[in-house]
Amino acid sequence: MKEASLGDLEQAGELKFGQVGIANLRVRQFDVARLAAEMAQRVQRAPKLFGRAAVIIDFGSLSRCPDKAEAESLLTALREAGVLPVGLAFGASEMDRLAEALGLPVLAKFRVQYESAAPTPPAAAQTPPEPAPPTAAPPTASASSMLHLQPVRSGQQVYAAGRDLTLCNTVGAGAEVIADGSIHIYGALRGRALAGAQGNDEARIFCREFHAELVAIAGQYRVMEELPAELRGRPVQIRLEAGKLHIEEL
Repeated sequence: MKEASLGDLEQAGELKFGQVGIANLRVRQFDVARLAAEMAQRVQRAPKLFGRAAVIIDFGSLSRCPDKAEAESLLTALREAGVLPVGLAFGASEMDRLAEALGLPVLAKFRVQYESAAPTPPAAAQTPPEPAPPTAAPPTASASSMLHLQPVRSGQQVYAAGRDLTLCNTVGAGAEVIADGSIHIYGALRGRALAGAQGNDEARIFCREFHAELVAIAGQYRVMEELPAELRGRPVQIRLEAGKLHIEEL
């Protein structure tokens, strides 16, 4: 009987390459305790989104690449904080050597996608565009809503615990706004917005100008590449229905 070659057999596993939900942690200061504390806070605030989330570590903003011992201490601290480091972001050749020493992959295209996330040029990013004036009277603070008047810039985070969050300015690329209730943005959303962070699937996101990197409600999320292009720059609302995110123009 003729022995079947490998090409004649049905494969036990089918390998495909595509987009997956992996977060990028861009290390700006190599402070293990601070990085772990910040990540633990994210997990606590939005457990359904960040709990046991796959994370890529990006050392590209540092003046030097950490050595193996330093990197291992960070990986251990992040795991204890509640996330799962799964690789390093593409960088110089020393990053390849570090990844090999750690037994982790290097995601070659991840850095390019990260850098292109902001739709505005660097000069414009420093001075966020003025939002269109609201058609209704500006909202006022209440016990059930946190009011934030200033722009939320790259690297900043605003969190409304146990209530809604109302923002009267731009949420910049790389910025993050989180609320246990709904989020209302009277300006452009260019960063990440996470509503219903503790599992409230009745929460919604409303924004005047939609350019989001990521939106999430009760742990269900969609990233920039999955967001409908025809809604870019439009006023939208985002809601959860039957466990799926729905994004629709207002």
